[in-house]
Amino acid sequence: MTVRFVTGNEGKVREARAYLEGIDPVEQIEYDYTEVQCDSLAEIAAYGAREAFEELGSDDPVLVDDAGLFVDALGGFPGPYSAYVEDTVGVERLWRLAEAEENRRARFRTVLAYADENGTETFDGTVAGTLVAPRGDGGFGYDPIFEYNGQTMAEMSTEEKNAISHRGRALAAFTEWYADR
Repeated sequence: MTVRFVTGNEGKVREARAYLEGIDPVEQIEYDYTEVQCDSLAEIAAYGAREAFEELGSDDPVLVDDAGLFVDALGGFPGPYSAYVEDTVGVERLWRLAEAEENRRARFRTVLAYADENGTETFDGTVAGTLVAPRGDGGFGYDPIFEYNGQTMAEMSTEEKNAISHRGRALAAFTEWYADR
């Protein structure tokens, strides 16, 4: 059986392949599933996985992920709307919103949704940190303002970042479940 990871991001596929190595192969599939708008990453990912599984027409299971940055002082904003906020408001302006807050705790979350003929399961991964003034030249998105153990994600190497990755944590939970099926 092949796990079909529905994403345009080759980096996500490489990470999934590393976790599922020796269990099942992972194939990258580009499919533009409907991304429902709601406050739940799990609902968004599960809807996309179910739709992709049904529309792609194979017995092979499908994996879809959704992720976001959740800022405590902003009531979890931008959360599931993180990509939209990054594109429209920008990382610097989100930092300026959080800068005035005493509590700058935040977390990156990823929810992986797995769909097959038996239904849909979701798996959550989280990494907690603090928002800080932008630092670092690496990474992407909110990495320059998200600090974990004294370093922003943009200051970390790919290996350091992957070692604490919210997606990696979700993939680890998924892999444990999947291997025991």
